Amino acid sequence: MKLLTKEILQKFEKTGRQENVKDPLIIAKFFYPAGAATWFATEYYPEDRMFFGFCDLYGDPTCAEWGYFSLDELEQFRGAFGLRIERDMYYGFKRVSECSEIQRRMGRR
Repeated sequence: MKLLTKEILQKFEKTGRQENVKDPLIIAKFFYPAGAATWFATEYYPEDRMFFGFCDLYGDPTCAEWGYFSLDELEQFRGAFGLRIERDMYYGFKRVSECSEIQRRMGRR
């Protein structure tokens, strides 16, 4: 599966930086199908192939945090049975406040 499509890249470019946005837009959601790891991308920097967003690698709210993560690392990862990181094709674009998964992990719901 392709993690970034032209449509998603255009949305990242159009949205731009969101560090001063109170309720940032989540552009893409990535996940590991055999575990709890999930990444919610709000920004993408094509020159470095880096995202900024909310990351939860263990399904444990105490380990979930905002930060940077690499497209290259997501693409190169191979887990159990050779499974790769996937993009949630049905996620759509949501504000952080509308994302119950992030709200739950941050202890807000």
